[in-house]
Amino acid sequence: MSRIGNKPVAVPNGVTVSVGDNLLVVKGPKGQLQQKIAQGITFDIQSDVVAVNRANDSKPFRANHGLMRALLNNMVIGVSKGFERKLEINGVGYKAAVQGNKAVFNLGFSHPIEVPFPEGVTIAVDKNTFVTVSGIDKEKVGQCAAEIRGFRPPDSYKGKGVRYEGEYVPLKAGKSA
Repeated sequence: MSRIGNKPVAVPNGVTVSVGDNLLVVKGPKGQLQQKIAQGITFDIQSDVVAVNRANDSKPFRANHGLMRALLNNMVIGVSKGFERKLEINGVGYKAAVQGNKAVFNLGFSHPIEVPFPEGVTIAVDKNTFVTVSGIDKEKVGQCAAEIRGFRPPDSYKGKGVRYEGEYVPLKAGKSA
């Protein structure tokens, strides 16, 4: 029994949820998101809550039940509040800047790394070392932040690199004499 799938999703004011043609559409003040509906999943839409139901208790339907509820919840939060991931850049000479619709990172390589903004995602830089990735689609925001972190992951000896805000990186002792 899916504990997540059985919880109803609260829909705040200004957000509308509609189902049509095997597509789930959520509209809100920040934009619109849509998601393909998994087979055997139905939605019971009332004015301020949406319940997710499954056709039967077979294994694929149970798996998709909680998944579709979580995706719907993330879509509702995204179009009403939005998502953001914050990154920190540590290291001498490591910095970031926004130029037009792309972000430029200097991370100790012989060349700067240019990242164009993905569709629906905004990248902001504060004090050259704090990067904020924001948008309405949780998947795109997380993927963009992970790609930026992947350019120079935190070093385990000196801690240099790009890390998520608040991420703990255990430092190794290094060589001893």
